[in-house]
Amino acid sequence: MTLLEILAAVALVVGLAFFIAGTVGLLRFPDVYTRLHALTKADSLGLGFVVAALALDAPSAAHVVQLLLVWLLVLVASATSAHAVARSALRSGLRPWTSEEPR
Repeated sequence: MTLLEILAAVALVVGLAFFIAGTVGLLRFPDVYTRLHALTKADSLGLGFVVAALALDAPSAAHVVQLLLVWLLVLVASATSAHAVARSALRSGLRPWTSEEPR
């Protein structure tokens, strides 16, 4: 294996770890707001590492640019959709969880 292949494999494993962390946050956190935060942060970072791994193995610079554009679009869509869900939850009366409340 070459150094680039090893770096790509490490980036994929780190990306997978972030995806797993986001999933655990979705299952374990107490309210919609903390769950959204876990998903958007962890998935954005996880996808960033996956894109980095794919970019290391890309055949040309055009492919790297395409990968980065996809990542940028996912970042914008993720933030926008999380904001819309949180705003809808707040408008429907769901209050954020506080540490004084039982889970």
